[in-house]
Amino acid sequence: MHPFTINRRHFFGRSSVGIGAIALHQLLGAELLASPAAMGRQQNEFGIPHFAPRAKQVIYLFQSGGPSQLDLFDHKPVLTKLDRQPIPDHVLGKQRLTSLSAQQSSNPLAGSPFQFKQHGNAGLWVSELLPRTAEIVDDLCFVRSMYTEAINHDPAITFMQTGSQNPGRPCVGSWLSYGLGTDNENLPAFVVLITANKSGQPLHVRMWGNGFLDSKHQGVRFRSGKDPVLYLSNPDGISQSGRRSMLEKLAELNRHQFEKELDPEIESRIAQYELASQMQLSVPEITNIADEPDSIFEMYGEDARKPGTFAANCLLARRLIERGVRCVQLYHQDWDQHDRLPTALVVQARETDQASAALVRDLKQRGLLDDTLVIWGGEFGRTPFAQSKHTAADFGRDHHPRCFTIWMAGGGVPAGYVHGQTDEYGYNIADADGQPISPDKDQYNPLAVHVHDLHATILRLFGIDHEQLYYKYQGRRHRLTDVHGHVIDKLIS
Repeated sequence: MHPFTINRRHFFGRSSVGIGAIALHQLLGAELLASPAAMGRQQNEFGIPHFAPRAKQVIYLFQSGGPSQLDLFDHKPVLTKLDRQPIPDHVLGKQRLTSLSAQQSSNPLAGSPFQFKQHGNAGLWVSELLPRTAEIVDDLCFVRSMYTEAINHDPAITFMQTGSQNPGRPCVGSWLSYGLGTDNENLPAFVVLITANKSGQPLHVRMWGNGFLDSKHQGVRFRSGKDPVLYLSNPDGISQSGRRSMLEKLAELNRHQFEKELDPEIESRIAQYELASQMQLSVPEITNIADEPDSIFEMYGEDARKPGTFAANCLLARRLIERGVRCVQLYHQDWDQHDRLPTALVVQARETDQASAALVRDLKQRGLLDDTLVIWGGEFGRTPFAQSKHTAADFGRDHHPRCFTIWMAGGGVPAGYVHGQTDEYGYNIADADGQPISPDKDQYNPLAVHVHDLHATILRLFGIDHEQLYYKYQGRRHRLTDVHGHVIDKLIS
């Protein structure tokens, strides 16, 4: 039956369920606010999740622009040895290049200007740019064999966030909200934080949008400044009681409209007004970090005292997780180093290294890391060959979708573990013997992790079968993983 079609039998049936649901909501609170249809698909016939969930919440530290894995995590001595020599034809192959690289007369290899050392019990390689991250490698799970399909920023970011290069699909946070609901009545299930005053590729609302899902699943952006959430504060001259009275009247009008049209989006609108009313109290409290001890600011860095910085957003993410927010998405821009990499990458690392490591440590010391999944990474990697000028002080690297690195922590992923590898040039994903391979998203290869595989694995960590969590729209069952995706078992401890 179409979701907007109703007859007499369904009306009385649904009405009785609705009355019971209202009573149950009052008894149990907001924990059961997931879409009933989604919960039915997320659970098996016995009413329990498909799998035992390892994660309950997620913080995604998205590094927009494509961080250079070859200068941060993927140590390739051969690039230094063969610095300025053209990349061999047998390595380059006939792969797709951006127009910038395709127009270069040659593509000379570029060794990293930064030193690498091994850290932790497993001796994991990390660049000198990330000393704080190096200290927590025993808590991290590195995936060095990520690959994607898009070669330009906008479709690549959209793909990483939504599972599709085309705009209009729900993002990861919206799917989790749809499938699992929320654990609190005072805050959104999905919150978005963006580092202030950064440049680079633009970030569009659709990247944390609900797509064709109910609007209550869209990410709510918190901003730095006087009003963290737009239009949440009462306008000048409007009292709290006056605002309350207005909302009650507006709810009456919306309910009247719902009785005429039976559009569930109207009910969502009513619920969002109620949530906004609750947030008038909860948001000022959660964004006021004055109650944090000095030791916390020492851990995250002094930037954590400055609203809108990456460090402040990491600290705020922890506070949101403590209060039951399901998904917190951080965006940090300006990783697109086509030139000036030796200097620009230093700035990016300085802005993010300490706070990223502090977040993992802070969650761990509070007992939150076990069921909070932390993800760090961008939309693609960078090439082993240089772009623009090629001097010790000034060169860049182009976009590279064929292989890149992300890391994860907590939430059921193995700690102190590196998954997958690349060839000696860092240009292709390699097999166990170090030989280049060309993975296919339609063929399961546990060594290579496609974006759909990552999404399937994230849902699995939350106890969800990615093939069963879907939404029927325009005659088709849509999934976060489209018609692809394989769970990477080795990424689950």
